[in-house]
Amino acid sequence: MSEPAKVCDGQGCDNPAVVQLTQVVDNKSTTQYLCKECARAKGISAQPPSSLDVSDFLAQLGESGSSESESVTEPCSFCAMTFDDFRESGRLGCSHCYTSFEPRVRRLLSRIHGAGQHAGKVYLPPDPSSAELDRRIAGLRRSLQHAIEAEDFERAAVLRDLIRDHEAGQR
Repeated sequence: MSEPAKVCDGQGCDNPAVVQLTQVVDNKSTTQYLCKECARAKGISAQPPSSLDVSDFLAQLGESGSSESESVTEPCSFCAMTFDDFRESGRLGCSHCYTSFEPRVRRLLSRIHGAGQHAGKVYLPPDPSSAELDRRIAGLRRSLQHAIEAEDFERAAVLRDLIRDHEAGQR
């Protein structure tokens, strides 16, 4: 089921709307639907944003600062892909391409990200919930019981200490 066509909210205009303008001022949102002429009068372009093509982006990055000798590279020994092919498609041909084109890919990533090494956040799992701690303790107690039955008293002592540590963390 399609939405009915919007009509321009401009100054007495009844043309079909092609632009949706949403403004938030003082935590209040207002939406206007404008035709091309009314949008242009407000300084808004009615042109859709151009789609981002990764291969064009990579080609532009590869062009800046590259010398003529750099454009001639050996193809990947496994899949025969060249770096120029990668710049055109935006995709490497195989896992061996990373090794074949390593220096150029490193420079490219450094230009894109500003660094050649990851410097972002490290994932730290949340503290276990009390229900999860209860499950861990129950599992440790079962393992402790099996260790006692098998007369593996060294393992039983380790498990006993783990249970105590978990129970202390629960308080």
